[in-house]
Amino acid sequence: MRSTQDGRWSHQVLPGESSQGIGKRMTKLVEVRDLSVAFGDTTVVQRISFDIDAGETVALVGESGSGKTVTALSIPQLLPYPYASHPTGSVLLDGEEMIGAGSSKLLAMRGSVVSMIFQEPMTSLNPLHKIGKQVSEMLLLEKHLTRRGASERVRELFDLVGLDESVRIGAYPHELSGGQRQRVMIAMALAQEPKLLIADEPTTALDVTIQKQILQLLRDLQKRLNMALLLISHNLTVVRSLAQRICVMTHGEIVEQNTSRRIFGAPQHAYTKHLLGAEFMDLPPPAARHAPVVAEVENLHVRYALGRHWFGKQRFLDAVVGVSLKIREGHTVGIVGESGSGKTTLGMALLRMIPSEGRIVAMGRELHALNKKQMKPLRQDLQVVFQDPYGSLSPRMTVGRIVGEGLRIHSGDTPIAEREKQVANALIEVGLEPDMMNRYPHEFSGGERQRISIARALVVKPKLIVMDEPTSALDVSVQSQIVELLREVQLRYNLVYLFISHDLKVIRALAHDLVVMHHGTVVEQGEARKIFESPKHEYTRTLMDAAFMREL
Repeated sequence: MRSTQDGRWSHQVLPGESSQGIGKRMTKLVEVRDLSVAFGDTTVVQRISFDIDAGETVALVGESGSGKTVTALSIPQLLPYPYASHPTGSVLLDGEEMIGAGSSKLLAMRGSVVSMIFQEPMTSLNPLHKIGKQVSEMLLLEKHLTRRGASERVRELFDLVGLDESVRIGAYPHELSGGQRQRVMIAMALAQEPKLLIADEPTTALDVTIQKQILQLLRDLQKRLNMALLLISHNLTVVRSLAQRICVMTHGEIVEQNTSRRIFGAPQHAYTKHLLGAEFMDLPPPAARHAPVVAEVENLHVRYALGRHWFGKQRFLDAVVGVSLKIREGHTVGIVGESGSGKTTLGMALLRMIPSEGRIVAMGRELHALNKKQMKPLRQDLQVVFQDPYGSLSPRMTVGRIVGEGLRIHSGDTPIAEREKQVANALIEVGLEPDMMNRYPHEFSGGERQRISIARALVVKPKLIVMDEPTSALDVSVQSQIVELLREVQLRYNLVYLFISHDLKVIRALAHDLVVMHHGTVVEQGEARKIFESPKHEYTRTLMDAAFMREL
């Protein structure tokens, strides 16, 4: 794709690629020209230009901070004024200039011409209002429907997005699953039948099977309503399955834009090649199949009390049912499954952080027979890295104190100077600088915070680390860096990982053994490579198809 004299973009045809439809352009719904966005004196989007045709899907891809969301918010003019400004540029939406438009025009365009699905539905929906009321609110204001008419339209919208009768209009957001909440957000966005739908990371927090359903829904709705879609994502598998054209952004600039086929088949810019290279991670280095067993669980059960029935009978949820597995030295065991399958519960039970029934053996000790005091010396060998590094790192403690906390507890008699040296070495091991010890978590990026969490676990020289979704909130390139780091550390110290994730691409790059969980039970387990190549259980095949967007 090359820029012409008038600033528009033209395509080069790849060998074997049909030119039909490329020279012939559809009606342009969105025309962005030389758009710049500044927050105070800092320019975060720099003179970008792109178009979206009627009925077309265009994706903005790039790492966090690249300017994707800021660009998208500029179309309906939803940036937080007066903190943000558009120093230069033009945004034409359905022939109307949006930059500098008055409030009456913006209100007329929002909802009816352009609508938006935000990244996290739980924070976008009002927890105090029923979902039916939230969807019908704009119908009452803009469509001037009666309450009965609005209620009927809400039910039609729910049917349109695949929410069946079991989802009550009178339900609250917390009563719905993540996938259902996202469908409510889509219903709300479609209420006024917009010509353009902006989807900002619409599947980031969802399981792979729910993610596939949402993407299929968006594709079907787009065809049915002839609606344009602007997709914002760092998930290249999602982008490949939906987008017709792709704009690659970094540091506020579009460095490459072209058809999806050309971007994935023949990327031109070094940054695009970097993103694609990060997505396709290699298989893990081999590990000895008959290495010594470091940890083992047999017939593990975890049950949660849910309260009592009307007649006083206690109700329970069986979160883990009869799970048995062995974890060998130098191995990574991947635990996969949808939310609620029991993955995290299994990991926490292995660490004796929650009560359980069954046999748990680690480093030759029967853990289920030990009390809290007896467990304390073993905590040094059993560490955990949590999903959200920002939530698991104290904002009031410096990085040095956070990483050194385990040393203070387990090696309290070691001189302070020696402990500080060990903390510095741990930071170096995870790719950080020792002079970062005096900084606080909020001063770091998401990837750097996850490295701090890994350093905190490594500094006490453990034998086994439970990794609970440690890469789920990270960009693909940062995911690749963390995976490479974990591999290097594992080889250096012959570590054992229990890696919990619903991201099968990351699991495939790390796991030697695989355990597939569904409703608290193990439906398939064995050597990871063999399961990925030839899954036996139907549920495993469903996960694989959804994760790699097969048949979408």
